[in-house]
Amino acid sequence: MAGVTAIRAAGGVVWRRTTNGGCQVCLVHRPRYGDWSLPKGKLEPGEHPLLAAAREVAEEADAQAVPELRLPTVQYRSEGRLKLVDYWSMRAVGTGGFEPDTEVDEVRWLAVDEAMQLVSYPHDAEVLAAFAALPRVTATMVLVRHGHAGNRLAWSGPDAGRPLDARGWSEAYALAPLIALIRPARLLSASPRRCVQTLDPAAASLDLPIEVSGDLDEPRAGQQPDECVLAAAARLTALAAAGEPVAVCSQGKVIPGALERLAGQCADYTTGKGGGWLLAFTGDRLIAADRL
Repeated sequence: MAGVTAIRAAGGVVWRRTTNGGCQVCLVHRPRYGDWSLPKGKLEPGEHPLLAAAREVAEEADAQAVPELRLPTVQYRSEGRLKLVDYWSMRAVGTGGFEPDTEVDEVRWLAVDEAMQLVSYPHDAEVLAAFAALPRVTATMVLVRHGHAGNRLAWSGPDAGRPLDARGWSEAYALAPLIALIRPARLLSASPRRCVQTLDPAAASLDLPIEVSGDLDEPRAGQQPDECVLAAAARLTALAAAGEPVAVCSQGKVIPGALERLAGQCADYTTGKGGGWLLAFTGDRLIAADRL
């Protein structure tokens, strides 16, 4: 029927390493449907899909997991409506004491090929196949652009001192839970005040300091744009090579060019104020950039 809104849901292929270096993924059994599937669930009103994926994984599989990169989106009909399910590869970092209930009564950790045989739906098997084809992720990063900071022409002081406005603070608080998902070990910001302030809510919730780096700044008077892009790309590459999850706030004239250099290809990496990316690396090589 025209005008009917699609059902939005999100979930994850949650994985863990075994003692012998193998990989297991998590499946859940739903007694209501009598099926085996990947953990997933509907978005709450206004909820970001990535936050929903982490929440549903925690609720259904009793697993705390760090998202790494996006997997194929699945679509099918459910109760006469189109249903879209976004999936992410998610590394398990902890599990609780699972207790069966009416929604999920059993959780299994299986090798990927075993999981592909057990799942009840072909689309789940396709998502698992996409997961199996991924290179190993060694580092994750959230890269964001600072939030809105009023009109530059209306600000009488140095531009570096221009603060976030009310909209910008709202964007900063919305970014904080997304940043927290990757469990960053460090927070890095470009020099301008609005960049540092964009990371303030995340810093407060994670109890982490904000490190200021001029390598992430836009060009100053007399500075070549390519010089700043190269400096930012080198900084991000070094952070990725270190293998720790990090969150970085930079500026709109730097982020697209830096991502093009990291990806080795031209693409639309334009980033709106208060927007950002979930980046996945193998060593110092960018393998995925998922727009938040």
